Amino acid sequence: MNYQNVPLLENVEPGPQTFSKTKGDEKGGAEPLESQLNVDDFMKIQSVFEPPGSDHRVCMTREEFMERMPEVLGHGTKEEYGELFDKVDVAQDDSITWDKLISLILLNLNEKDERAKSAVIPQWKDPQLLPTIHKDAIQKVVFLKSSSRYLTVSKEGLLGVWEENLKLQEKVPITSDAIKLKNLWVTSLVPLENVNKIAVASTSKEICFYDLLSNKEFPCQYKLQGLGSTPVCMHYWYNPQDANESVLTFGDIAGKVRAISFSTALISLFERPAMSSSEDEETTVTITWAELVSGHHKCCSTLEHRHHNQEWVRQVIYDASLDAIISSTTSHVNTVVLAWREKSKQKWIKKTSFNIEQGIYTFDYHSCLNLIATAGLNHRVCLWNPYVVSKPTGVLWGHSAGVIAVQFFTTRKQLFSFSKDKVLRLWDIQHQLSIQRVTCPFTKSQEFKCLFHFDEAHGRLFIAFNNQLTLLAMKNETNKRVTSHEKPVTCVLYNSVFKQVISSDTESTVSFWMIDTGQKIKQFTGCHGNAEISTMALDPSEKRLLTGSPDGAIKIWDFNGHCHHTLNVGQDRAVDISQILVLKETILVVGWERAITVFRLHDFAPFLVQPEEWKGGVQHREDILCAAFLPPQTLVTGSYDGEILMWNNSTENAHHILHPYYQRRLHSQWDAAPQKHPKAERGLSLPLSAGETILGVNSSEIDTTEGNHAVMRLFFLEARKNITVTGGANLVSCGGSGYVRFWNIFKKQLVAQFVAHSGAGPIIMTIDKTNQHLITGDPNGCLKIWNIEEYCLNFNENQVFQPPPLIRSFQPHEDQISSLETCAHGSRVLIIAASADGSVSVSEVWGSLIGIFGQREHWRIKNNVPLPQRDVGELPAIEDVPRAIVLPPEEGPFVVSTEQTGFDMKDKGTFRSLHIGTLEEVAEVNKPDFLVNPEKYFREKPEEGCLKNLKIASLAETLRAAFDEKSLFPKEILDRERKAKQLCQETCNRGKIKKSRKQISLKEK
Repeated sequence: MNYQNVPLLENVEPGPQTFSKTKGDEKGGAEPLESQLNVDDFMKIQSVFEPPGSDHRVCMTREEFMERMPEVLGHGTKEEYGELFDKVDVAQDDSITWDKLISLILLNLNEKDERAKSAVIPQWKDPQLLPTIHKDAIQKVVFLKSSSRYLTVSKEGLLGVWEENLKLQEKVPITSDAIKLKNLWVTSLVPLENVNKIAVASTSKEICFYDLLSNKEFPCQYKLQGLGSTPVCMHYWYNPQDANESVLTFGDIAGKVRAISFSTALISLFERPAMSSSEDEETTVTITWAELVSGHHKCCSTLEHRHHNQEWVRQVIYDASLDAIISSTTSHVNTVVLAWREKSKQKWIKKTSFNIEQGIYTFDYHSCLNLIATAGLNHRVCLWNPYVVSKPTGVLWGHSAGVIAVQFFTTRKQLFSFSKDKVLRLWDIQHQLSIQRVTCPFTKSQEFKCLFHFDEAHGRLFIAFNNQLTLLAMKNETNKRVTSHEKPVTCVLYNSVFKQVISSDTESTVSFWMIDTGQKIKQFTGCHGNAEISTMALDPSEKRLLTGSPDGAIKIWDFNGHCHHTLNVGQDRAVDISQILVLKETILVVGWERAITVFRLHDFAPFLVQPEEWKGGVQHREDILCAAFLPPQTLVTGSYDGEILMWNNSTENAHHILHPYYQRRLHSQWDAAPQKHPKAERGLSLPLSAGETILGVNSSEIDTTEGNHAVMRLFFLEARKNITVTGGANLVSCGGSGYVRFWNIFKKQLVAQFVAHSGAGPIIMTIDKTNQHLITGDPNGCLKIWNIEEYCLNFNENQVFQPPPLIRSFQPHEDQISSLETCAHGSRVLIIAASADGSVSVSEVWGSLIGIFGQREHWRIKNNVPLPQRDVGELPAIEDVPRAIVLPPEEGPFVVSTEQTGFDMKDKGTFRSLHIGTLEEVAEVNKPDFLVNPEKYFREKPEEGCLKNLKIASLAETLRAAFDEKSLFPKEILDRERKAKQLCQETCNRGKIKKSRKQISLKEK
């Protein structure tokens, strides 16, 4: 059945997508004139306004500027220069100078640079759990610039010291002389960078100052007591121009905000009493708050206010640009207080107070933007101007739970916010929009104490849940990194008819690229609304594109962007679709269930097509992830638990199971559908049931890690035509734990297996059409190319563990390889790789990276480049490969035979009734007459004189001969023209007959 002739091509309706032109199709004039000028242009303009060798400065009117500039620069229209003049002449003086012009240019460049910075969205590595050293909730995480170390302190008083690479250096308990460790709760910690000390506050109502440069383990130098209430938050600031000037601020549970202003910090924070020679220099000096208030210590002074009405002070900071202390509570009255200092009177006065409904958890201040961001219990993030208390300047909506942390990304003018439901958002402050949302299973506990700290210098985000510290590290970003899509790429295909590469992403966008040049030719957006495109497929004619999405639908498109059909895979519910397999008469879909979903092409009359029942029922015990088809009727499917089922596509019945470790019986059509084992989670090796055994392997040696046996890809080696004779491998699978396995489906056994990517997790693969190269990709963005031309060609009773020769290994991407494809381009074999980093790359099997779709410079692939010869020094020859490591026969994998399935398998095939025996002798056959008497039928030599009879026409006669134009055209074109003339003549004759009949009928009337 021809796929092009089925009703699949009817009901052409435009889909909800939009067709967008590529950047190359946009007009260059859309960009402002000032953005098109280069350095040479500016030098020419300057020479006009400021002639060289003269002190005279030219002042131009609008008409003069419009006349002179096109002549000087040689490009641009008068209207464009008139618009530029109007932008410069803001004061409407009807004249501009060089200073005014260059000021506008510099301002535009600065704004463009700021927009570019704010538009950059950070890409994060996978969350990393740091070693758990604390027994109680982590109270603070700080980075010491002077020693390039991280410090963490927990509630029970344990101080962790980490190297810059986050390797644990040491852990030190912070103890007090008067209080035992078990009764001590640390509430806060701040580093005093200018004096190499740390200050630690505790429930003992004291603040201890520890020296970081001492030979001993963090000795306590000063102890500030007599505070009256427990300090719960602290902040320290010092003047970078004069490190002697510094301010320590802290708030307590009684609503008091206090500050200590140091004037000689580099010499001594506090005055130390005279010590005798017998006393140790590192003896702890005890200081009371009363001493500081009375002015006993001349090197420092104190300040205090009580504007929070005995509410717990949750956060406090001192900002030098405002010269004010900002503090907050969870109360709706005096939620945020800004207190300024009267230097003459040395006291604090209430200057600004914000009353925020339901209170806030925390806040942050951006001095350059002069904005205060507050994390509200009412799910909102508010932006405040410190001088406007009536209402916020902006409200950021998007969280569905109380916001518990905010912090500015200072250099990019962005804002982080984190909510109780463990959702991290990044906001663009200028547009007040959420530009990134990150959700991770940081902790399974519903009740937790959260600590949020962003180390901007290293691009590290620390989130502590109770005693567990989680790290989110930003990926290295370079301006030269080229991306093909704005979002992660999910699938890539190659269309050999149009010589195009088709790629899709998580934003439901499909892009089309020319393989010869890398140019984008068209793009479909919103193919499935806001849902991502998880997989794609082409029909056999490669004239239709099928896209699958987690919204539960598969859409069939032509290459003009029209949607012909929608396949209702999920029955109006959201389901994961991992692969679409388009066969001659059916479309098979797998991904979210243990059964195969089938659509039969004879039912494609309506626009919305419903699935039909798969006759084989449910045979897998886990979700089906992939499938492959071998003509005429062999279908294989791979599932999450590592099982590969073999089906007869005609009868839709399963007949064998392939698994590297265990065996089990298939369910007959009368058995109940197989159920998932209640005691086993997804992906774990299940306990054996009736009819299920493990052969040749100790059950304790089987890896039971979730997903380690998942079959991610299946490929048939169709180019190996004589496998039935040689007994080699003709099926390849890959997936969990980086394994690649070669199977023989005729002998139903595992031929070879090896680890392609050690420790990388689940991998994917593809194989070229000649079955010479196997390409594997891992979650780290690495590709490996293997030579399988002569790998497992012949039958071997023992299993092979030696991998095939590795051609080369390289890393074209920074993130997970999501899809792989190969294409033959002349004599070259090209590899097309798509990645979650948003790029699609093209590289050669034997060469290097050709390019990335979306790069500015287009490439040109030539067809006449031969394949490079193998370098014997780099790649071992097949004969030089060490002998394969073999496994004894009893340790081979299990394959279910037909007798074990419970089916009646009497029908062995189409030729089951034939009897093969010894052939009878054939009687002698008389030779034909043309063999006995060849001289009657064949002439050995041409007759003499025949060459003399040949007469060659002269040139004059040839020129006088009639010339037939039709001899220049092929016979097919001439026949087509003749038929067209006949049809036209017949049509005219029929028209004349009808006309004459009408005239006759009119005359008769």
